[in-house]
Amino acid sequence: QVQLVESGGGLVQAGWSLRLSCAASVISFSLYTVQWHRQAPGNQREWVATVTGSSTTNYAESVKGRFTISLDNTANTVYLQMNSLKPEDTAVYYCSAQHFDTYWGQGTQVTVSS
Repeated sequence: QVQLVESGGGLVQAGWSLRLSCAASVISFSLYTVQWHRQAPGNQREWVATVTGSSTTNYAESVKGRFTISLDNTANTVYLQMNSLKPEDTAVYYCSAQHFDTYWGQGTQVTVSS
């Protein structure tokens, strides 16, 4: 059974950093397009960043220059390095992996206090 497991969330102050991890079982991220999304209370889920199996990346304007998505093929893990965090980054962060099917993780909470 395919599983995506996110970790690394927590409570930090504005300006601090966090690194989220998304680890996969069964599937190989090298064959998938992996994305991070987030959902704040009362809001729709929004896309944050994408990395392909060839490590091509793309970012939402709201995080460009502050967040970095990366793929470690050896560890079969995708990371989201989040720097200069803002209170508006507070959300549950989810990773997804898409090829023929799309798989989702259970999410990890990120809370940024002002």
